[in-house]
Amino acid sequence: MNVKLWIQALRVIPRLTKEDWKGLDLISRWLVVTRSAVFIMTFLSSAIGGILAWRDGQVDWLLWLLTTIGLIMAHASNNILNDITDYFKGVDKNNYFRAQYGPHPLEHGFLSLKQLIAYFIVTLLIGVLIGIYLIHVRGEGVLWLFLAGLFFLLFYTYPLKYFGLGELAVLLVWGPLMIGGTYYVITGQWKWEVVIASFPYALGVTSVLFGKHIDKIDADRAKGVRTFPVLVGEKAARWIAILLISMQYVTVVYLVIIGFFTPIMLIVFLAIKDFIKTIKVFLNPKPETKPEDYPESAWPLWFVAHAFVHNRKFGILFMLGLLLETLYIRFVV
Repeated sequence: MNVKLWIQALRVIPRLTKEDWKGLDLISRWLVVTRSAVFIMTFLSSAIGGILAWRDGQVDWLLWLLTTIGLIMAHASNNILNDITDYFKGVDKNNYFRAQYGPHPLEHGFLSLKQLIAYFIVTLLIGVLIGIYLIHVRGEGVLWLFLAGLFFLLFYTYPLKYFGLGELAVLLVWGPLMIGGTYYVITGQWKWEVVIASFPYALGVTSVLFGKHIDKIDADRAKGVRTFPVLVGEKAARWIAILLISMQYVTVVYLVIIGFFTPIMLIVFLAIKDFIKTIKVFLNPKPETKPEDYPESAWPLWFVAHAFVHNRKFGILFMLGLLLETLYIRFVV
């Protein structure tokens, strides 16, 4: 048991040698294989959906906890499937970008294909069993949400990512599907107001994916992976990412103006320093070589690293604002 590594793997994608891998416990291996550092994005979506339900006077923490675990298992399954699919298609060979920023279980020889498929099956099975239980509790509405989630899980890597639809899929999944879906599981109601309220955070998750795909645009183009940045070009993709990040704040202000949120939600502007830094990064092409003051452990991640840090800060503030707003509505007003 290596709790220190668990914490590290949940914060960043650790760099490991094959010898390091041999000394890991099962949980550490699973956290590394699933790239668990990005699970915070899924947790925040589920937390936002749960707090919105609580704000409306309906809360069931068991249903929320099960939904959160199920969503994280779905995210983990997709990350494993992404590595398996790209491996089969030959995309990750010859020191491709994916194998540079973190351990690739197949390319680095940590696991056999059979072992990685076993990780995928067990992880997916946990998520499916939770989904079946939630369908039993909440009925047909959750079934449709479950099927939509399963579609994106299985087909995000191929064909969606390969044909410029991956970014749209992420916007829909981390917004309406996760936040709106969590709200529905807890309350039994589908609210379009909640769907609209999901976009400030979902836009940030999408900006992270844009950053990742811009970082590896040349590698993707060479491998025939037609992500949206590949289709529109590097400069246009950087400007679209800037728009997405900016719209996070615009949509919060809009929701405050129309009265869906209270002015408490303007707390997200405490992330403005990170916003400015991130925008400055996206205004210019990626450096040819690692800047001297840039962490060795983060390179060659550039746009995605900055977008991730900003979105994590924005997401935590967004969740905190919702929590404070809910406490105010439930216990003060």
